[in-house]
Amino acid sequence: MKRHSSTQARQHLSELLDAADRGEPVIIERRGVRYSLSAAKAPAKRKRTTPIFDVVDRALASGQWTWESGDEGLRFVARPRRR
Repeated sequence: MKRHSSTQARQHLSELLDAADRGEPVIIERRGVRYSLSAAKAPAKRKRTTPIFDVVDRALASGQWTWESGDEGLRFVARPRRR
């Protein structure tokens, strides 16, 4: 484990960041206080979801639909429009 002064850390910052990335312990000392430098992993990016339904019917797109059960199973049915 190497200790670096704040002046050395400023001059060799990219090298110290690379060392921390590799998992090596990096200690920076300033006025008797020690600071530990370590790499933190970025949060995982969220996958973009694809829509479950392709909009085929205007009633489906506007939310004016319901389910109907029949011999073929469940299916979408447009609700009657209110006037």
